[in-house]
Amino acid sequence: MRGIVFTELLELVENKFGYETVDKVLQKAKPITSDAYTSVGSYPHRELVSILVELSQELDMSIGDLMELYGHHLFGVFGQRYSSLFIPGIDAFTFLASVEDHIHPEVLKLYPDAELPKFDIESKDHSELIMVYHSKRKMGDFALGLIKGCLEYFDEQADILMEKLNDDATTVRFTIRRRA
Repeated sequence: MRGIVFTELLELVENKFGYETVDKVLQKAKPITSDAYTSVGSYPHRELVSILVELSQELDMSIGDLMELYGHHLFGVFGQRYSSLFIPGIDAFTFLASVEDHIHPEVLKLYPDAELPKFDIESKDHSELIMVYHSKRKMGDFALGLIKGCLEYFDEQADILMEKLNDDATTVRFTIRRRA
């Protein structure tokens, strides 16, 4: 996984819960990465899982809730750091529908070794967007947080239904309905 995922998670935890929490979680998680994480580095996904497990226990929050919180936060970071990916005049639905065809190719230009999830658009109109997330990493809650962060970034209101389409949560459908 890209290092920005690690560095921003640890920064979020430090800002919300304090450096002591970050230190305690990293000591318990015992990541195999001996040096500090860097935003441009690449690290094993299992290290993120280990950190999230320890963080979940430390904060008495579910891993799903943590991933959603983090996804929401990270979208705001992306909006600040990668503003060139945000086409002027579009709305949240247009942005979300463009992830597979516009955003992910741009990410791969920056990070050719990135392992990105896949999003299929089942339907899209002005009031509803249905997206299907596919990833062996099972980070649907993270995707939910990103979607919520996107809606906030574009200052839009919507209801989101998240449905796991298989037992292992590698495929998740999001139905996003714009509020009137």
